[in-house]
Amino acid sequence: MTTTARLDGGPRWSICGGADLIEGKGRKAHLPFCLVGRPVFLVEGSLGNLGERSRQMNSERYANPYLIGALLGLVLLLTFYTRGRGLGSSATFARISTAAVHLVAPGHAKANAYFSKYLYGGRSPLMAWLVFLTMGAGLGGLFSAFISRRITGEVARGPSVGVSARLWLALFGGILSGFAARLARGCTSGQALTGASELAFGSWVFMFCIFAGAYATAYFFRKEWL
Repeated sequence: MTTTARLDGGPRWSICGGADLIEGKGRKAHLPFCLVGRPVFLVEGSLGNLGERSRQMNSERYANPYLIGALLGLVLLLTFYTRGRGLGSSATFARISTAAVHLVAPGHAKANAYFSKYLYGGRSPLMAWLVFLTMGAGLGGLFSAFISRRITGEVARGPSVGVSARLWLALFGGILSGFAARLARGCTSGQALTGASELAFGSWVFMFCIFAGAYATAYFFRKEWL
């Protein structure tokens, strides 16, 4: 079986060609094909070359998502057993904000109803296990990328958006998500993961609203990635 490919110019590429299939009794059939997508690579030759290229592209190893999901469930069970509470991360950023405000204006932080609940016992708001949990999650992700040789400096974006626009959208999305997580009293970790495991009705509503909101807004931002 052989195949050929042609690359058309432009911000999007199309590969069109065909494959010759040798059937029984010397008969030959031609299988046309046409693919459209983002520029990746151009290959002309045997399917063996295509397989080699595929193996090279898969050299960036990723962990099995089902295995990691099961391990995450065990970690959640361990935190319930050892800490008496589940996982979370958005409270970490609330504590970081409290520490920053308390550093600049300690009187205002103590008088504020929101910040003051993180200022108790004369300890820094950063001395909390959730802060170290978030730090460990970040370091763990960095270590995973390092051993898999996936560390690279880039701004992940689609071909139709510039770097500055992508960074501004990421900043706006992060601020909006953080504010919403505080309003909901939890993020996808604290509400969807921990709360759903406790069969909390509000957490299940939160989780389905997250999915519904993502699907509802994806259409309007599709050009940022396609």
